[in-house]
Amino acid sequence: MEITLDKHSANQASVKIKLNETDYQPKVDAKVKEYARKANIKGFRPGKAPITMVKKLYGTSVLVDEINSILSTSLNDYLKAQTFRILGDPLPVIEDADKIDWNNQKEFDFEYKIGFVEDVKVAIDKKTNATSYSVEVDKATINDAVENLRSQYGKMTNPEESQEGDFLYGDIKAVDGSFEKTFSLPLSKVDGRSLKKFIGLKKGDIIEFDPSKAIKEDLAETVGIEESEVEKLAGKFTFVVQNINRTELAELNQEFFDKVFGPNQVESEEAFMEKVNAIMADNYNKEIKVYSDEKIKEALVSKAKIDLPEAFLKEWLFKANEGKVTQEQVDQEYPIFAKQLTWTIISNEIAKDNDIKAEHADVIEKTKEMVREQFASSGLGAQLEDSMDMFVDNYLQGNEGQNYMQMMTSVQNEKVLAFVKENIDLTEEVITIEKFKELLEN
Repeated sequence: MEITLDKHSANQASVKIKLNETDYQPKVDAKVKEYARKANIKGFRPGKAPITMVKKLYGTSVLVDEINSILSTSLNDYLKAQTFRILGDPLPVIEDADKIDWNNQKEFDFEYKIGFVEDVKVAIDKKTNATSYSVEVDKATINDAVENLRSQYGKMTNPEESQEGDFLYGDIKAVDGSFEKTFSLPLSKVDGRSLKKFIGLKKGDIIEFDPSKAIKEDLAETVGIEESEVEKLAGKFTFVVQNINRTELAELNQEFFDKVFGPNQVESEEAFMEKVNAIMADNYNKEIKVYSDEKIKEALVSKAKIDLPEAFLKEWLFKANEGKVTQEQVDQEYPIFAKQLTWTIISNEIAKDNDIKAEHADVIEKTKEMVREQFASSGLGAQLEDSMDMFVDNYLQGNEGQNYMQMMTSVQNEKVLAFVKENIDLTEEVITIEKFKELLEN
């Protein structure tokens, strides 16, 4: 057997494998004899058919199977012995394989395309600059959140006269009779210049307005029609008030606290506000941690300057998902894939160079954290902890073991990022929610 490597560029190559009769024939003969001992061929007792007949019936399929087995093992062993990192899977050159004469050839030549990267070096030092953000929740944001909770748990009433923030239930009708519908109009959707027309109304009152000008956003959704019908809502319309709906804000009392957080979790307005603040800060900081980590990854990706074999990877992605994606979809999604792959290469290199490993205990603990988060609002509490081992085992054994591998990769990534943060020039900055939103938009 001969295996040769032909590099076409810094990241793409061909592996050629030449097999002669001595490489495969002994295995083929042994397999044919095994078939002969078990073959049940009409006209012969089981296992008594002539070897020549068995070879004629099964020889070609055995030859193909044995050669494929030899190729797979030899190619894998050869690539494992190389210093470069293989990306994707080797792609057989189909054109050559289609020309094989399995009945008459004695020597066989096979070729595989491969993509790889080599000499990956990631310097983790103070020359790499990055920022780790955290969010400080301002009082106005907390007050808005509390107001929303009070509205969510408030009581619905039907006042005699409308005011700002109410919902008007009634009939909208085009003056020319071309459109008519009954719906609930949230006055929060009405433009400020038109709002005064809707204030102070009572049941049975009729107003005239132009919906396309008065309803400032989401006109189709607000009225409850298809987007294609929005053009019908321009011009003179009347609205007849059938009912006025208002939500009275829940009082800041123990009943309200218990509804929001569960019985006896907080027992004062001050404690309630602190808990809302803590939850909001935690939620925002989880988001901004993801943002900060992505920026650190981008800094390392930029510094490493890894040259991926784009043409090979696109071909591999298309063939690996044959029938599921188009070439156009592969081209569109490739930048995201390339970014993730580059980080995976960097992360694995950092882990290898610094002996960073995801231990089984780490995987178990991270899975427990995930389960707790998923059940956070269920109120199961102690019952959940009592059954935690069962939940964790069920999850990690699911998806044919893929869940465990994904969790292990996640743990290793977290450890790698923690190591990186300790060893680069990392600036910590506390920002407002508005500043965070600006960062996300950029």
